[in-house]
Amino acid sequence: MGCSETEALLITVSRAPAGAMPISRSGRLRPRGIASCSRPPISGPAPEQLTGLGVTELAFRGMPKKFQGENTKSAAARARRAEAKAVADAKKQKELEDAYWKDEDKHVMRKEQRKEEKEKRRLEQLERKKEAQRLLEEEDSRLKGSKAPRVATSSKVTRTQIEETLRRDHQHKEAPDPAEKAKSHLEVPLEENVNRRLLEEGSVEARTIEDAIAVLSVAEEAADRHPERRMRAAFTAFEEAQLPRLKQENPNMRLSQLKQMLKKEWLRSPDNPMNQRAVPFNTPK
Repeated sequence: MGCSETEALLITVSRAPAGAMPISRSGRLRPRGIASCSRPPISGPAPEQLTGLGVTELAFRGMPKKFQGENTKSAAARARRAEAKAVADAKKQKELEDAYWKDEDKHVMRKEQRKEEKEKRRLEQLERKKEAQRLLEEEDSRLKGSKAPRVATSSKVTRTQIEETLRRDHQHKEAPDPAEKAKSHLEVPLEENVNRRLLEEGSVEARTIEDAIAVLSVAEEAADRHPERRMRAAFTAFEEAQLPRLKQENPNMRLSQLKQMLKKEWLRSPDNPMNQRAVPFNTPK
């Protein structure tokens, strides 16, 4: 066609020879051949050459006016792209600032890590305390609930209960007083070591033949030749006589301290055989 593709062609056909214009199924005429616009085409036959085809009137309508408004879809897309770009720029700027102010000192990082761990442990301990308190409250409530029916029991007392009460009272009376059992270590005297117990009075230890003969001799000597033989027996008698007196005079002292004082007195006592008149054992009679 001589018209451009963007233009609309309106053709009004007043008459046409038979067979020149085929009829469509809808009853409209379809032109056969070439029709031209009202203005001269750029190339092709002139309008006068188309008169034989029965074209009597041509009407044209040009291009529509350009849309003056704004496309909402494209505007929304541009807004979304601008918003996404702004978010990405802000995130990148924040990462740069964090990297600039980041403290990479190992000591500081370790200190911060210890601080976080300490706070975490504190929170865990607090949670455990809360859980323990909750369990304790549940246990108390359960015990109270189990004790509640016992309060509502009958006030009647049976013979068995009376006998049981009397038996418990009797056992309680026969039981020793706890105050008597719990005695202080100062009140209980120390037991003397059996291995260091002194020989009984009158017993003599003889290690040699001469000692045995002297012990078995019945003749009374003018002077004591073996005072050490009576040492243990004399000390035992002296201790039995003087130890109660020292205990009464010094009630706050221990037994070992009292025995030390007793030993000092024994060294100066006239009852000590070593302080009495004695002669050497090998002196001739």
